Amino acid sequence: MKTNIFWPWGSIPPNLTRCVSYSVLAIFIWIFPLHLFSQQAANPSSSGNQAAASNAPQTDVPDAPAAKTAADDQRAPQTKRILGVIPNFRAVSTDVKLPPQSVKEKFLTATQDSFDYSSIFIPAVLAGYSMGTNATPEFHQGAAGYGRYFWHSALDQTSENYMVEFFVPALTHEDTRFYTLGRGGFLKRATYALSRVVVTRSDSGKEVFNLSEVVGSGAASGLSSLYYPSRERSFANTGKEWGLDVGIDAASFAFRELWPDINRRLFKSSNQPNPSAP
Repeated sequence: MKTNIFWPWGSIPPNLTRCVSYSVLAIFIWIFPLHLFSQQAANPSSSGNQAAASNAPQTDVPDAPAAKTAADDQRAPQTKRILGVIPNFRAVSTDVKLPPQSVKEKFLTATQDSFDYSSIFIPAVLAGYSMGTNATPEFHQGAAGYGRYFWHSALDQTSENYMVEFFVPALTHEDTRFYTLGRGGFLKRATYALSRVVVTRSDSGKEVFNLSEVVGSGAASGLSSLYYPSRERSFANTGKEWGLDVGIDAASFAFRELWPDINRRLFKSSNQPNPSAP
């Protein structure tokens, strides 16, 4: 006899419990070995640099560096990855000036975001949630059902990345990089970050309406109807997917805006800065 897991605010169906397990397993199987490999590959060079630094002759430093001000503390640099795993290639450190983004750079950024080893994370979570809520009954349950939810979510993410970061901005001449504010209070910075889904920079550096995000996400949501069951091909479902894509990007911008502060204060990290996207 199947039973539900009870919590003070209600019960969790067994299907949802299994979905969470599938999601965690998928993330662990994919990310952990690759992340471990990347760390091992990076260690020899870092250890070599440390050895070279320790063998270098000591020289007198005439003047000690000036103490950091509160403003400098707010403008901590971005890192290439968040938590050492999540790609942060598009985030630009505060006050960094960059040349216009080429079409090739837009393509490479979209490709990196789509096929980086950590790109499994969001599809795995969304697949587990969709399966737990039985969002597409035609996919059924169990491991096979989770696999169907997962590859659909992964394809949704990939098409949205290329539409938002390559196809549309290449036509509209928009810069797909996220330029952080890095100063002011939490509310000001969070509001700025969330607004970037509707405001962006053109290749010439002017602030313009973010057609790449709004139109690109909508186009990707419309394309998704081609590979979902016919019953799911409705305007309401397309609009729901559109809103979800824009919402995820908005939350991503807000987290990236605050990431340098979180990284420094919680982890006291000295990671290398990421002033510009590759």
